[in-house]
Amino acid sequence: MTDSTATPPALPLPHGNDKIWAILSHVSTFLGAGFILIPLIVYLAMKDDSGYVRENAREALNFHLSVLIYGICCIPLLLALGLGAILALGLYGLLLVCSIVAAIKASNNGCYRYPLTLRLVG
Repeated sequence: MTDSTATPPALPLPHGNDKIWAILSHVSTFLGAGFILIPLIVYLAMKDDSGYVRENAREALNFHLSVLIYGICCIPLLLALGLGAILALGLYGLLLVCSIVAAIKASNNGCYRYPLTLRLVG
């Protein structure tokens, strides 16, 4: 795993519909069950075509997978201590805010490095 504070590699400039695919990867948070499937499909479909889309989709996918894992970890805490509800609400807030920030960064030709992300997809 790489250091989460490291800066991402320099991205090539987007061309064509690259920005749309990158932004869609990040805002898939707001599309319900597709919040993992959409970045995964975009990543697999575009990884060889555009470095810009690949980096954005990979970041979104890694963050969404991390949130899913953290959410699953909240379940036993909810049942045992009641603390899981507070953690789940904080996690959901982080998901919403970071997804919006990442979409804005992608629309400005960048790639947002999500905090607390497990780098599972490389």
